[in-house]
Amino acid sequence: MDSLHVDLLVIGFGKGGKTLAARMGAAGHRVALVEQSSQMYGGTCINIGCVPTKALIHHAQSRRPGEEARDGLRTAVGATATLTEALRDRNFAMLDEIDSVTVITGRARFLDEKSVEVSAGSDRLVVTAPTIVINTGAEPVVPDVPGLRSSAHTRTSTDLIRATELPARLIVVGGGYLGLEFAGMYARFGSRVTVLEAGPRLLPREDADVAEATAGTLRDEGVVFVTDARVVRVTDEDGHAVVHYRVGAREHVVDADAVLVATGRRPATAGLDLAAAGVRTTATGAIEVDEHLRTSRPHIFAVGDVNGGPQFTYISLDDSRVVADQLLGSGTRTTADREAVPYTLFTTPPLSRVGMTEREAREAGHEVLVAAKPVARIAAMPRAKIVGETRGLMKFVIDAATDRILGAALLSVDSQELINTVALAMRHGVTAGELRDTIYTHPSSTEAFNEVLGAARR
Repeated sequence: MDSLHVDLLVIGFGKGGKTLAARMGAAGHRVALVEQSSQMYGGTCINIGCVPTKALIHHAQSRRPGEEARDGLRTAVGATATLTEALRDRNFAMLDEIDSVTVITGRARFLDEKSVEVSAGSDRLVVTAPTIVINTGAEPVVPDVPGLRSSAHTRTSTDLIRATELPARLIVVGGGYLGLEFAGMYARFGSRVTVLEAGPRLLPREDADVAEATAGTLRDEGVVFVTDARVVRVTDEDGHAVVHYRVGAREHVVDADAVLVATGRRPATAGLDLAAAGVRTTATGAIEVDEHLRTSRPHIFAVGDVNGGPQFTYISLDDSRVVADQLLGSGTRTTADREAVPYTLFTTPPLSRVGMTEREAREAGHEVLVAAKPVARIAAMPRAKIVGETRGLMKFVIDAATDRILGAALLSVDSQELINTVALAMRHGVTAGELRDTIYTHPSSTEAFNEVLGAARR
Protein backbone atom coordinates (compact mmCIF):
# COMPACT_ATOMS: atom_id res chain seq x y z
CA MET A 1 0.00 0.00 0.00
CA ASP A 2 1.37 3.42 -0.96
CA SER A 3 2.03 6.00 1.73
CA LEU A 4 2.54 9.74 1.99
CA HIS A 5 3.83 11.80 4.89
CA VAL A 6 2.96 15.50 5.16
CA ASP A 7 3.10 18.27 7.75
CA LEU A 8 -0.67 18.88 7.63
CA LEU A 9 -3.53 16.66 6.50
CA VAL A 10 -6.89 18.31 5.84
CA ILE A 11 -9.95 16.08 5.40
CA GLY A 12 -12.63 17.93 3.44
CA PHE A 13 -12.46 20.74 0.88
CA GLY A 14 -14.70 23.19 2.76
CA LYS A 15 -14.08 26.89 3.31
CA GLY A 16 -12.06 26.46 6.50
CA GLY A 17 -10.04 23.50 5.27
CA LYS A 18 -9.10 24.89 1.86
CA THR A 19 -8.17 28.29 3.33
CA LEU A 20 -5.96 26.69 5.95
CA ALA A 21 -4.37 24.35 3.36
CA ALA A 22 -3.53 27.30 1.11
CA ARG A 23 -2.12 29.35 3.97
CA MET A 24 0.04 26.52 5.30
CA GLY A 25 1.19 25.59 1.81
CA ALA A 26 2.15 29.18 1.04
CA ALA A 27 4.21 29.16 4.25
CA GLY A 28 6.21 26.21 2.89
CA HIS A 29 4.56 23.33 4.74
CA ARG A 30 3.74 20.07 3.00
CA VAL A 31 -0.05 19.72 2.92
CA ALA A 32 -2.43 17.01 1.70
CA LEU A 33 -6.12 17.81 1.28
CA VAL A 34 -8.50 14.88 0.87
CA GLU A 35 -11.93 15.32 -0.72
CA GLN A 36 -14.21 12.35 -1.34
CA SER A 37 -15.74 13.76 -4.57
CA SER A 38 -14.33 15.84 -7.41
CA GLN A 39 -17.79 17.42 -7.57
CA MET A 40 -17.24 18.91 -4.12
CA TYR A 41 -13.97 20.76 -4.67
CA GLY A 42 -14.49 24.04 -2.83
CA GLY A 43 -16.92 22.57 -0.32
CA THR A 44 -20.64 22.75 0.39
CA CYS A 45 -21.06 26.48 -0.09
CA ILE A 46 -20.13 26.76 -3.74
CA ASN A 47 -21.44 23.36 -4.84
CA ILE A 48 -24.67 22.54 -2.98
CA GLY A 49 -25.13 25.36 -0.47
CA CYS A 50 -24.95 29.14 -0.43
CA VAL A 51 -23.90 29.87 -4.00
CA PRO A 52 -26.32 27.65 -5.97
CA THR A 53 -29.30 28.37 -3.71
CA LYS A 54 -28.74 32.13 -3.81
CA ALA A 55 -28.14 31.99 -7.57
CA LEU A 56 -31.45 30.18 -8.02
CA ILE A 57 -33.19 32.69 -5.76
CA HIS A 58 -31.78 35.49 -7.91
CA HIS A 59 -33.09 33.82 -11.07
CA ALA A 60 -36.49 33.31 -9.44
CA GLN A 61 -36.63 36.99 -8.51
CA SER A 62 -35.62 37.93 -12.07
CA ARG A 63 -38.21 35.76 -13.79
CA ARG A 64 -39.88 37.75 -16.55
CA PRO A 65 -43.66 38.17 -16.62
CA GLY A 66 -45.20 35.67 -19.00
CA GLU A 67 -42.14 33.41 -19.02
CA GLU A 68 -43.07 29.74 -18.98
CA ALA A 69 -42.45 28.54 -15.43
CA ARG A 70 -40.71 25.31 -16.42
CA ASP A 71 -38.46 27.11 -18.89
CA GLY A 72 -37.46 29.60 -16.20
CA LEU A 73 -36.36 26.85 -13.83
CA ARG A 74 -34.44 24.95 -16.50
CA THR A 75 -32.59 28.10 -17.52
CA ALA A 76 -31.80 28.93 -13.90
CA VAL A 77 -30.53 25.45 -13.06
CA GLY A 78 -28.33 25.41 -16.18
CA ALA A 79 -26.83 28.82 -15.45
CA THR A 80 -26.25 27.87 -11.82
CA ALA A 81 -24.51 24.61 -12.80
CA THR A 82 -22.19 26.58 -15.09
CA LEU A 83 -21.39 28.99 -12.28
CA THR A 84 -20.66 26.29 -9.71
CA GLU A 85 -18.49 24.36 -12.18
CA ALA A 86 -16.36 27.47 -12.77
CA LEU A 87 -16.02 28.09 -9.05
CA ARG A 88 -15.17 24.44 -8.42
CA ASP A 89 -12.41 24.53 -11.05
CA ARG A 90 -11.03 27.74 -9.61
CA ASN A 91 -11.01 26.32 -6.09
CA PHE A 92 -9.08 23.27 -7.25
CA ALA A 93 -6.60 25.44 -9.15
CA MET A 94 -6.11 27.66 -6.11
CA LEU A 95 -4.54 24.75 -4.25
CA ASP A 96 -3.06 22.91 -7.22
CA GLU A 97 -0.96 25.98 -8.02
CA ILE A 98 0.83 25.67 -4.67
CA ASP A 99 3.73 23.24 -5.10
CA SER A 100 3.66 21.95 -1.53
CA VAL A 101 -0.09 21.17 -1.54
CA THR A 102 -1.46 17.87 -2.87
CA VAL A 103 -5.20 17.36 -3.49
CA ILE A 104 -6.28 13.72 -3.17
CA THR A 105 -9.72 12.52 -4.25
CA GLY A 106 -11.02 9.63 -2.16
CA ARG A 107 -12.72 8.62 1.08
CA ALA A 108 -10.77 9.06 4.29
CA ARG A 109 -10.90 6.98 7.44
CA PHE A 110 -8.64 7.03 10.47
CA LEU A 111 -6.35 4.07 11.12
CA ASP A 112 -4.97 5.67 14.27
CA GLU A 113 -4.53 9.18 15.61
CA LYS A 114 -1.89 10.14 13.03
CA SER A 115 -2.68 7.84 10.09
CA VAL A 116 -5.54 8.07 7.60
CA GLU A 117 -6.36 5.65 4.81
CA VAL A 118 -7.71 7.21 1.61
CA SER A 119 -9.58 4.88 -0.74
CA ALA A 120 -10.73 5.41 -4.32
CA GLY A 121 -12.07 2.26 -5.90
CA SER A 122 -9.44 -0.42 -5.35
CA ASP A 123 -6.68 2.13 -4.75
CA ARG A 124 -5.44 2.73 -1.21
CA LEU A 125 -3.12 5.41 0.16
CA VAL A 126 -2.06 5.91 3.77
CA VAL A 127 -1.40 9.53 4.70
CA THR A 128 0.39 10.30 7.95
CA ALA A 129 0.72 13.74 9.53
CA PRO A 130 1.54 15.26 12.91
CA THR A 131 -1.37 17.69 12.49
CA ILE A 132 -4.80 16.82 11.06
CA VAL A 133 -7.81 19.05 10.39
CA ILE A 134 -11.30 17.61 9.86
CA ASN A 135 -13.55 19.76 7.66
CA THR A 136 -16.19 17.35 6.38
CA GLY A 137 -19.21 19.62 6.84
CA ALA A 138 -22.79 18.53 7.43
CA GLU A 139 -25.47 16.57 5.61
CA PRO A 140 -29.28 16.77 5.43
CA VAL A 141 -31.33 14.96 8.06
CA VAL A 142 -34.31 12.95 6.80
CA PRO A 143 -36.59 12.14 9.76
CA ASP A 144 -37.65 8.57 10.40
CA VAL A 145 -41.22 9.12 9.23
CA PRO A 146 -42.91 6.07 7.66
CA GLY A 147 -42.62 6.28 3.88
CA LEU A 148 -40.66 9.52 3.79
CA ARG A 149 -37.24 8.07 3.01
CA SER A 150 -38.57 5.53 0.54
CA SER A 151 -40.87 7.87 -1.38
CA ALA A 152 -39.89 8.46 -4.99
CA HIS A 153 -40.84 12.10 -4.49
CA THR A 154 -38.76 12.95 -1.42
CA ARG A 155 -36.06 15.52 -2.09
CA THR A 156 -33.29 17.22 -0.13
CA SER A 157 -32.02 20.71 -0.91
CA THR A 158 -29.10 19.08 -2.76
CA ASP A 159 -31.56 17.26 -5.02
CA LEU A 160 -33.64 20.33 -5.77
CA ILE A 161 -30.81 22.65 -6.80
CA ARG A 162 -30.06 20.21 -9.64
CA ALA A 163 -33.64 19.35 -10.63
CA THR A 164 -34.84 20.88 -13.90
CA GLU A 165 -38.45 19.70 -13.62
CA LEU A 166 -40.67 22.15 -11.77
CA PRO A 167 -43.02 20.41 -9.30
CA ALA A 168 -46.53 21.79 -9.69
CA ARG A 169 -47.10 21.10 -5.98
CA LEU A 170 -44.19 21.33 -3.54
CA ILE A 171 -44.54 20.39 0.12
CA VAL A 172 -41.78 21.70 2.37
CA VAL A 173 -41.39 19.78 5.61
CA GLY A 174 -39.83 22.25 8.04
CA GLY A 175 -40.30 26.01 8.28
CA GLY A 176 -36.72 26.90 9.20
CA TYR A 177 -34.34 29.10 7.24
CA LEU A 178 -33.60 26.57 4.49
CA GLY A 179 -37.23 25.61 4.10
CA LEU A 180 -38.38 29.21 3.79
CA GLU A 181 -35.72 30.09 1.23
CA PHE A 182 -36.79 27.19 -1.00
CA ALA A 183 -40.47 27.92 -0.40
CA GLY A 184 -40.09 31.48 -1.64
CA MET A 185 -37.86 30.46 -4.55
CA TYR A 186 -40.18 27.76 -5.88
CA ALA A 187 -43.29 29.89 -5.40
CA ARG A 188 -41.66 32.50 -7.64
CA PHE A 189 -40.78 29.86 -10.21
CA GLY A 190 -44.46 28.86 -10.27
CA SER A 191 -44.96 25.95 -7.84
CA ARG A 192 -47.85 25.83 -5.42
CA VAL A 193 -45.97 25.63 -2.13
CA THR A 194 -47.17 24.46 1.28
CA VAL A 195 -44.89 24.59 4.32
CA LEU A 196 -45.57 22.16 7.17
CA GLU A 197 -43.96 23.44 10.36
CA ALA A 198 -44.03 21.32 13.52
CA GLY A 199 -43.76 24.30 15.87
CA PRO A 200 -46.50 26.74 16.86
CA ARG A 201 -45.03 29.54 14.71
CA LEU A 202 -42.42 30.20 12.10
CA LEU A 203 -38.95 31.48 12.99
CA PRO A 204 -39.28 31.04 16.76
CA ARG A 205 -35.82 32.55 17.37
CA GLU A 206 -37.04 35.87 15.99
CA ASP A 207 -39.34 38.43 17.61
CA ALA A 208 -42.97 37.78 16.73
CA ASP A 209 -43.33 40.99 14.71
CA VAL A 210 -40.24 40.18 12.63
CA ALA A 211 -41.32 36.56 12.08
CA GLU A 212 -44.80 37.61 11.02
CA ALA A 213 -43.49 40.27 8.63
CA THR A 214 -41.20 37.68 7.04
CA ALA A 215 -44.01 35.14 6.72
CA GLY A 216 -46.17 37.88 5.21
CA THR A 217 -43.74 38.44 2.34
CA LEU A 218 -43.87 34.72 1.58
CA ARG A 219 -47.67 34.65 1.74
CA ASP A 220 -47.59 37.45 -0.82
CA GLU A 221 -45.85 34.97 -3.13
CA GLY A 222 -48.60 32.40 -2.55
CA VAL A 223 -46.87 30.21 0.04
CA VAL A 224 -49.29 28.46 2.41
CA PHE A 225 -48.16 27.78 5.98
CA VAL A 226 -49.49 25.14 8.35
CA THR A 227 -48.08 25.32 11.89
CA ASP A 228 -48.30 22.70 14.64
CA ALA A 229 -48.19 20.19 11.77
CA ARG A 230 -46.61 16.81 12.53
CA VAL A 231 -45.97 14.66 9.46
CA VAL A 232 -46.97 11.08 10.31
CA ARG A 233 -46.46 9.21 7.02
CA VAL A 234 -45.92 9.60 3.28
CA THR A 235 -47.37 7.36 0.61
CA ASP A 236 -46.86 7.24 -3.17
CA GLU A 237 -50.00 7.11 -5.29
CA ASP A 238 -50.55 7.55 -9.03
CA GLY A 239 -47.30 9.36 -9.74
CA HIS A 240 -47.34 11.71 -6.75
CA ALA A 241 -46.83 11.68 -3.00
CA VAL A 242 -49.52 11.98 -0.37
CA VAL A 243 -48.32 13.60 2.85
CA HIS A 244 -50.33 12.72 5.95
CA TYR A 245 -49.96 15.12 8.86
CA ARG A 246 -51.65 15.90 12.14
CA VAL A 247 -52.65 19.21 13.64
CA GLY A 248 -53.73 18.39 17.15
CA ALA A 249 -55.84 15.24 17.05
CA ARG A 250 -56.99 15.70 13.47
CA GLU A 251 -55.25 14.11 10.49
CA HIS A 252 -54.97 15.90 7.14
CA VAL A 253 -53.60 14.91 3.75
CA VAL A 254 -51.99 16.96 1.00
CA ASP A 255 -50.79 15.85 -2.44
CA ALA A 256 -47.31 16.70 -3.67
CA ASP A 257 -45.20 16.24 -6.78
CA ALA A 258 -42.13 16.77 -4.61
CA VAL A 259 -41.56 16.75 -0.85
CA LEU A 260 -38.60 18.82 0.33
CA VAL A 261 -37.21 17.67 3.66
CA ALA A 262 -35.84 20.80 5.36
CA THR A 263 -35.56 19.62 8.95
CA GLY A 264 -31.93 20.44 9.55
CA ARG A 265 -28.42 19.15 8.88
CA ARG A 266 -26.10 17.04 11.00
CA PRO A 267 -22.29 16.82 11.13
CA ALA A 268 -20.95 14.49 8.42
CA THR A 269 -18.71 12.00 10.23
CA ALA A 270 -19.96 8.64 8.94
CA GLY A 271 -17.11 6.50 7.69
CA LEU A 272 -14.33 8.56 9.27
CA ASP A 273 -13.85 5.97 12.04
CA LEU A 274 -13.16 8.69 14.59
CA ALA A 275 -12.96 6.11 17.36
CA ALA A 276 -9.75 4.73 15.85
CA ALA A 277 -8.17 8.13 16.41
CA GLY A 278 -9.71 8.62 19.86
CA VAL A 279 -11.70 11.66 18.68
CA ARG A 280 -14.79 12.23 20.82
CA THR A 281 -18.15 13.44 19.56
CA THR A 282 -20.99 15.22 21.36
CA ALA A 283 -24.48 13.89 22.01
CA THR A 284 -25.61 15.51 18.74
CA GLY A 285 -22.89 13.79 16.71
CA ALA A 286 -20.66 16.82 16.29
CA ILE A 287 -16.92 16.52 16.86
CA GLU A 288 -16.14 17.84 20.34
CA VAL A 289 -13.74 20.82 20.27
CA ASP A 290 -12.36 23.40 22.69
CA GLU A 291 -12.16 27.16 22.12
CA HIS A 292 -9.07 26.62 19.94
CA LEU A 293 -10.93 24.00 17.87
CA ARG A 294 -8.73 21.17 19.16
CA THR A 295 -10.47 17.83 19.53
CA SER A 296 -9.90 15.28 22.29
CA ARG A 297 -6.62 14.64 20.44
CA PRO A 298 -4.82 18.01 20.66
CA HIS A 299 -3.08 17.60 17.28
CA ILE A 300 -6.43 17.01 15.52
CA PHE A 301 -8.68 20.01 14.85
CA ALA A 302 -12.26 20.21 13.57
CA VAL A 303 -13.47 23.26 11.63
CA GLY A 304 -16.75 24.24 10.04
CA ASP A 305 -20.13 22.56 10.37
CA VAL A 306 -18.66 19.26 11.57
CA ASN A 307 -17.80 20.76 14.98
CA GLY A 308 -21.41 21.66 15.74
CA GLY A 309 -21.02 25.45 15.59
CA PRO A 310 -23.19 27.81 13.53
CA GLN A 311 -23.53 26.40 10.01
CA PHE A 312 -22.25 29.41 8.08
CA THR A 313 -19.37 29.41 5.61
CA TYR A 314 -17.98 32.57 7.19
CA ILE A 315 -17.78 30.79 10.55
CA SER A 316 -15.79 28.04 8.84
CA LEU A 317 -13.49 30.73 7.46
CA ASP A 318 -13.01 32.19 10.92
CA ASP A 319 -12.37 28.70 12.27
CA SER A 320 -9.44 28.51 9.86
CA ARG A 321 -8.04 31.71 11.35
CA VAL A 322 -8.24 30.25 14.86
CA VAL A 323 -6.38 27.10 13.78
CA ALA A 324 -3.85 29.06 11.72
CA ASP A 325 -3.08 31.12 14.80
CA GLN A 326 -2.39 27.87 16.67
CA LEU A 327 -0.10 26.57 13.94
CA LEU A 328 1.59 29.75 12.71
CA GLY A 329 0.81 32.54 15.16
CA SER A 330 0.65 33.34 18.85
CA GLY A 331 -2.01 30.74 19.68
CA THR A 332 -4.18 33.28 21.50
CA ARG A 333 -7.08 33.59 19.09
CA THR A 334 -10.20 31.61 20.14
CA THR A 335 -13.80 31.12 19.11
CA ALA A 336 -14.77 33.14 22.19
CA ASP A 337 -13.43 36.24 20.43
CA ARG A 338 -16.44 36.35 18.11
CA GLU A 339 -18.93 39.14 18.66
CA ALA A 340 -22.04 40.23 16.79
CA VAL A 341 -22.05 37.48 14.17
CA PRO A 342 -24.79 38.28 11.61
CA TYR A 343 -26.83 35.96 9.42
CA THR A 344 -29.25 36.34 6.53
CA LEU A 345 -32.35 34.45 5.45
CA PHE A 346 -32.57 34.97 1.69
CA THR A 347 -36.27 35.42 1.28
CA THR A 348 -37.53 38.27 -0.91
CA PRO A 349 -36.70 40.73 0.57
CA PRO A 350 -33.99 39.10 2.72
CA LEU A 351 -34.15 39.04 6.52
CA SER A 352 -30.81 39.81 8.18
CA ARG A 353 -30.21 39.59 11.92
CA VAL A 354 -27.46 40.28 14.41
CA GLY A 355 -27.27 40.31 18.19
CA MET A 356 -30.20 40.11 20.59
CA THR A 357 -33.89 40.15 19.76
CA GLU A 358 -36.11 42.53 21.73
CA ARG A 359 -37.36 39.56 23.75
CA GLU A 360 -33.85 38.38 24.59
CA ALA A 361 -32.72 41.88 25.56
CA ARG A 362 -35.62 42.37 27.97
CA GLU A 363 -35.16 38.91 29.45
CA ALA A 364 -31.47 39.75 30.02
CA GLY A 365 -32.51 42.74 32.12
CA HIS A 366 -31.75 45.58 29.73
CA GLU A 367 -33.82 48.73 29.72
CA VAL A 368 -34.63 48.72 26.05
CA LEU A 369 -35.36 51.30 23.38
CA VAL A 370 -36.83 49.99 20.13
CA ALA A 371 -36.41 51.82 16.84
CA ALA A 372 -38.60 50.26 14.15
CA LYS A 373 -40.36 51.23 10.92
CA PRO A 374 -41.96 49.43 7.99
CA VAL A 375 -39.79 49.92 4.91
CA ALA A 376 -42.74 51.37 2.99
CA ARG A 377 -42.88 54.24 5.50
CA ILE A 378 -39.16 55.09 5.50
CA ALA A 379 -39.01 58.35 3.52
CA ALA A 380 -35.21 58.41 3.67
CA MET A 381 -34.91 55.12 1.77
CA PRO A 382 -35.83 55.87 -1.85
CA ARG A 383 -33.77 52.92 -3.05
CA ALA A 384 -36.54 50.56 -1.95
CA LYS A 385 -38.97 52.42 -4.20
CA ILE A 386 -36.44 52.63 -7.05
CA VAL A 387 -36.01 48.85 -7.16
CA GLY A 388 -39.71 48.22 -6.53
CA GLU A 389 -39.35 46.34 -3.24
CA THR A 390 -40.91 48.28 -0.37
CA ARG A 391 -41.98 45.32 1.76
CA GLY A 392 -40.39 44.57 5.09
CA LEU A 393 -39.33 46.34 8.22
CA MET A 394 -36.24 47.57 10.06
CA LYS A 395 -35.92 47.11 13.80
CA PHE A 396 -33.12 48.04 16.19
CA VAL A 397 -32.88 47.05 19.85
CA ILE A 398 -30.92 49.63 21.87
CA ASP A 399 -29.71 49.74 25.46
CA ALA A 400 -31.36 52.82 26.93
CA ALA A 401 -28.58 53.43 29.48
CA THR A 402 -25.61 53.30 27.08
CA ASP A 403 -27.13 53.89 23.63
CA ARG A 404 -25.32 50.74 22.49
CA ILE A 405 -27.00 48.65 19.82
CA LEU A 406 -27.94 45.27 21.27
CA GLY A 407 -29.35 43.80 18.07
CA ALA A 408 -31.08 44.46 14.79
CA ALA A 409 -33.50 42.76 12.42
CA LEU A 410 -33.52 44.12 8.89
CA LEU A 411 -36.16 42.73 6.54
CA SER A 412 -35.45 44.82 3.47
CA VAL A 413 -33.79 45.10 0.13
CA ASP A 414 -29.98 45.02 0.57
CA SER A 415 -30.26 43.84 4.16
CA GLN A 416 -27.52 41.24 3.61
CA GLU A 417 -25.13 44.17 3.12
CA LEU A 418 -26.64 46.55 5.69
CA ILE A 419 -26.33 44.04 8.51
CA ASN A 420 -22.53 43.97 8.17
CA THR A 421 -22.40 47.70 8.91
CA VAL A 422 -24.57 47.20 12.00
CA ALA A 423 -22.46 44.26 13.18
CA LEU A 424 -19.26 46.27 12.75
CA ALA A 425 -20.79 49.12 14.76
CA MET A 426 -21.74 46.72 17.53
CA ARG A 427 -18.24 45.21 17.69
CA HIS A 428 -16.56 48.58 17.95
CA GLY A 429 -18.93 50.35 20.31
CA VAL A 430 -20.46 52.74 17.77
CA THR A 431 -23.65 53.99 19.41
CA ALA A 432 -27.11 54.10 17.92
CA GLY A 433 -26.88 57.89 17.89
CA GLU A 434 -23.60 57.82 15.97
CA LEU A 435 -25.00 55.36 13.43
CA ARG A 436 -28.12 57.54 13.15
CA ASP A 437 -26.17 60.75 12.48
CA THR A 438 -23.55 59.35 10.09
CA ILE A 439 -23.44 60.66 6.50
CA TYR A 440 -24.48 58.00 3.97
CA THR A 441 -24.56 58.04 0.18
CA HIS A 442 -27.84 58.76 -1.62
CA PRO A 443 -29.88 57.02 -2.83
CA SER A 444 -28.85 54.02 -0.77
CA SER A 445 -30.43 51.60 1.64
CA THR A 446 -28.01 52.52 4.42
CA GLU A 447 -29.42 56.03 4.73
CA ALA A 448 -32.56 54.48 6.17
CA PHE A 449 -30.59 54.32 9.43
CA ASN A 450 -30.83 58.14 9.66
CA GLU A 451 -34.59 57.90 9.93
CA VAL A 452 -35.23 54.57 11.63
CA LEU A 453 -32.79 55.17 14.48
CA GLY A 454 -34.41 58.54 15.05
CA ALA A 455 -37.66 56.77 15.92
CA ALA A 456 -36.42 55.01 19.07
CA ARG A 457 -39.03 54.56 21.79
CA ARG A 458 -39.38 52.64 25.02
